[in-house]
Amino acid sequence: MSWASDWDVVIGLEVHVQLATQSKIFSGSPTAFGAEPNTQASLVDLGMPGVLPVLNAEAVKMAVRFGLGIDAEIGRKSVFARKNYFYPDLPKGYQISQYELPIVGKGHVDITLDDGTVKRIGVTRAHLEEDAGKSLHEDFQGMSGIDLNRAGTPLLEIVSEPDMRNAKEAVAYARAIHALIRYLGISDGNMNEGSMRCDCNVSIRPKGTEAFGTRREIKNVNSFRFIEKAINAEVEWQVEQLESGRKIQQATVLYDPATNTTRAMRTKEEANDYRYFPDPDLLPVVVSEAFIEEVLRALPELPEAKRARFISEFGLGDYDAARLVGDKDLAQFFETAVQAAGSANAKLVANWTISELLGRLNADEKEITDSPVAAGQIGGLVARIADGTLSSKLAKTVFDALWNGEGPTADAIIEARGLKQVSDSGAIEAIVDKVLAASAAQVEDYRASDESKRKKKLGFFVGQIMKESQGKANPQQVNEILLRKLGG
Repeated sequence: MSWASDWDVVIGLEVHVQLATQSKIFSGSPTAFGAEPNTQASLVDLGMPGVLPVLNAEAVKMAVRFGLGIDAEIGRKSVFARKNYFYPDLPKGYQISQYELPIVGKGHVDITLDDGTVKRIGVTRAHLEEDAGKSLHEDFQGMSGIDLNRAGTPLLEIVSEPDMRNAKEAVAYARAIHALIRYLGISDGNMNEGSMRCDCNVSIRPKGTEAFGTRREIKNVNSFRFIEKAINAEVEWQVEQLESGRKIQQATVLYDPATNTTRAMRTKEEANDYRYFPDPDLLPVVVSEAFIEEVLRALPELPEAKRARFISEFGLGDYDAARLVGDKDLAQFFETAVQAAGSANAKLVANWTISELLGRLNADEKEITDSPVAAGQIGGLVARIADGTLSSKLAKTVFDALWNGEGPTADAIIEARGLKQVSDSGAIEAIVDKVLAASAAQVEDYRASDESKRKKKLGFFVGQIMKESQGKANPQQVNEILLRKLGG
């Protein structure tokens, strides 16, 4: 961008994760996405007189799991506070949150950049709080509706240090958080349903200066693509303001995907505007060493550890390993496919999973969990490539058939269609002789050409031979026999 040499960008993210507990954080009411409005609002959510909150212990355990997952300090004593503000979707007039003593202290998340380098992003804190309700504007002409189903849902708010310097780093960090919460089993991370939302704090400063500029917070961004687009749009706006001699006012802004612009919603509040004070109805949360040890022992293999294992155990490169472990379901798919193909073929499984399968899924806007081709089927296909039964071209034909549900396994499709690769050298040599005999002029031209031109002309003969064999001839043997014949 034109301003890149003049300005530094400073980004911090606040990631709001909806914890996958069966009930709300301060009541026993159930939580389920998609229920009819206000059918899951509890008396606590409604702020009814005399109703007292009771903490959900499972939410505490999930917060500690996250803290251990980012190698963070676990608050042995944390306190809930009341964050006071008025909004129609907050009937109590305050939100129960944590302020001075959060349950998770300083930690870190490592991200892999495009050039393969690893950058450490600091996490300032992660605290538990209740979600607010939701205002609905679309279905009410001249009015707004209030849905309190989401109110009281347990949230973990993860606050990063301002360590990111461009939108791609911010997306990489958000993806790393998304992968981690799914591996830990504390949230499904479904951004379409609001299980994970991001607030992006963005400021700029002249290149070479230390002091941060005035930040603006982009509120409730709900996709990785929009995180990148919203940050870039906000940076462009801030640069334009400062280069035009105007000042930037601290504010909360919204991103509009339709216009690719950010617009101010309100001036940004400071902590003292919320009049935080300890919630008088909730005791401090005391976490014992024994409890932390119990949670630690139950932690699963996390993305970084899995990435290192994929590299050492399967011989994968950094990119492939990082790509596969970035999604819990994709990593499991890969390992299941490797079991079917044999660990010696793990690299080939990775290639087919990333290039062919994910390419097709992305084109059809499907997730790995919706794949028409199962992991075992990919493994079986790769096994037939590895043992020479299929050429790469025939393998794509079999893959298409698996995708379309034409057979239960690669072997069944190969048998039904007669797609087995021809590796009999005598049969291939006969086809080569037939093609060369019918292409005397091209043979003479090839032999009269220099080395650089011969490589291009060789493709003609290979194409004719593969056509004659209906794509079944072993390509490696074709090339070996063809070169020997032409050279002679």
